Amino acid sequence: MTATRYPDPAAGGTQPAARPTVMGIDHMVSAGHYLAAEAGFAVLEAGGNAVDAGVAAGIALGVVQSDLVNVAGVAPILIRMAETGRVVSIAGLGPWPAKTDAARFIGEFGGTIPLGVLRMVVPAAPDAWITALARFGTMRFGEVARAAIRLARDGFVMYPLMAEIVAMQAENYARWPSSATIYLPGGKPPAVGERFVQADLGATLQFMADEEAASRGSRKEGLEAARAAFYTGDIAARIADFVASEGGWLDRADLAAYRSPVEDAPSITWHGATVYGCGPWCQGPALLQALKLLEGFDLRVMGHNTVDMIHTVAEALKLAFADRERFYTDPAHVPVALDRLLSEGYAAERRALIRPGEAWPEMPPPGELLGGLKGGPQGPDLDTSYVAVVDRHGNAFSATPSDTSYSAPVVPGTGLVPSSRGSQSWADPDHPRAVAPGHRPRLTPNPALAVREGAYVMPFGTPGGDVQVQAMTQTFLNLETFGMEPQQAVEAPRFAMHSFPNSFEPHAYYPGRLTLEQPLFDEHGAALAARGHKPEAWAAGTWRAGGMCLVRHDLKRKILEGAADPRRPSYALGW
Repeated sequence: MTATRYPDPAAGGTQPAARPTVMGIDHMVSAGHYLAAEAGFAVLEAGGNAVDAGVAAGIALGVVQSDLVNVAGVAPILIRMAETGRVVSIAGLGPWPAKTDAARFIGEFGGTIPLGVLRMVVPAAPDAWITALARFGTMRFGEVARAAIRLARDGFVMYPLMAEIVAMQAENYARWPSSATIYLPGGKPPAVGERFVQADLGATLQFMADEEAASRGSRKEGLEAARAAFYTGDIAARIADFVASEGGWLDRADLAAYRSPVEDAPSITWHGATVYGCGPWCQGPALLQALKLLEGFDLRVMGHNTVDMIHTVAEALKLAFADRERFYTDPAHVPVALDRLLSEGYAAERRALIRPGEAWPEMPPPGELLGGLKGGPQGPDLDTSYVAVVDRHGNAFSATPSDTSYSAPVVPGTGLVPSSRGSQSWADPDHPRAVAPGHRPRLTPNPALAVREGAYVMPFGTPGGDVQVQAMTQTFLNLETFGMEPQQAVEAPRFAMHSFPNSFEPHAYYPGRLTLEQPLFDEHGAALAARGHKPEAWAAGTWRAGGMCLVRHDLKRKILEGAADPRRPSYALGW
C-alpha cells in the first residue's frame, strides 16, 4: 500500500493546515518547543549530525520545558544511522533504587506512591544523551549543551503553556522550598512574558561541560568525564545526600551503577512500511499492536474521522492497551512474549474482537499468552516532550524526554529533580509493574520511527502520557491512509479513549470514556454514544490531545518535511 501524496475529498482530508509544512533539502528538526528546535538547528548548521542535534534539542527541552521534562529525568531514544539502516533504542529509563522498601507504600501510604523522594528512580536522561553521543554522535557534550546552558543561565521568556502548568501545580511546588525558590519566584507563579531563570541548572550543565574539557582526552573520554560528573562526582553526591536527608532510597551506588541499555528496536510491517518503537519497558509496543490491528481494516473507505473510523480505531486501541496493562513490564526481570504480541497471527485473533456496531464498555480482555499477570482498574497526564531530527546524511533521531518538576523536590543547588518516574509503578505487590528494587517502571514516553524503503524515513512522536500512542496512531494513519501532507496530518482533530487504568499514580480508570476534539464531538458524539462509547468534548486545538512532531525524509524527491503541532509550543526548522 502506498500513501496518496495529496488528499481527495472522499478521504476527508481537505481541511487546510494553519501552518505550512516546513521543507528543506539538507537537514530538519522538529521539537516540542521552538527554542529547543533552534538549539538542534544550530548544531546541524555547525556541522553536527542528527544525533548531536537531537541531544542538543533534548537537553534544551529540559530547560525550556522543565515543568514537563527534567534534565535528570528519562529519555528514551531511537536512532537510525543511514549507513547501516539499523534502528536501535537507547532505554533512558532508570530502575528503582536497590534499597527500595516496597512494603512502605502499603504499610504507611495505603497502597499509594506519594509525591516526593520516595517515588524517585535512578535518573537516566544524562546517561542516555551521552551514550547516544558516544556511540553515534560527532560532537562533545559542551558543544551540544551550549544552548541549554545559556537558556538556563540567562533565562527565557515565560510562555503560556508553561505558565499554565506551573500555576496549576503551584501547591505542589510550594511543598518544597528548593522548588518554590525556582518555580514560584516572589511567592507566585511566573507570568507570561516574564524572564524565567534557572541559574543552578545552568551551573550543573556547565560543570559537566567543564569536567569534559578538563579531561583533555579523546572525545569519548571527555564524554565519559561529563557523565562521571553526574553519576559519580559532585552532582551525584549532592543528589544522594539530599535524598537521604529527605528519607529517600536513591544513593550514590545506584547512580554509579546505571548505564542505559542499547538494543535493536522492535518493529512491525504495515502495508509495506516498517514502524519501529521501543520495548515493553515502555508503552511503545502498543503503537505497533494498534497499527497491526488496523492493518486489517479499510479505513480509507470508512472516511477520515467518520463515526466508523473513530469507532474502529478506538476499539483497536482498547485491545492494544488491554495487552499493555497485562503484559508490558521490565523485560530484564519478567519475560515478555513480544514476538507473539507483534505477530500477524496474534493481530488476526485480536482483530476479530472489534465489533463494528458495539464498543467494549470497559477494557477488553487481554490476549492469551504464556503466564497470567494481574491488572486492575486523574486528570490528563502533563509531562513529556519530543524531538525528531534528520540530517544531511539521512541519519534519523527520535526521542521523548520527560519527567516533571512538581511531583518531587529540586535538589538544592543543582536545579535538578531526579526522575519521579516511580509514579508509573504500582504499590500492589501482585501487579506486573509492582515496585521492586532494580525493576524499571513501565514508561509512557515512546518515540517512534517509520521507514518505507526507497520512499521515506520518518521519526515521529508526541507528549501526552496515555494519549501518546493514540495521537501517534492517528497521525500515522492521516499520512499513510488518508494521504495528508505532514502539517495537515499533525493538526487534524484527534480523539482518545480512556478504557484502561491510567499509567500514573493513582491509576484512575474511566471505562468507556472517549474524548473528542471539536468539532468531532458535536458531529459524532451522539452516534458514538449509540455504539456504547461515553463521549466527552475537548476544545478544538487543546494541548491535552498531545503535541505531535515529525520529520519526513522524502527519498524520492530528496527533500525533508517537518511538522510541529500548534497545540503546544512546538516548531520545525530546516534548510
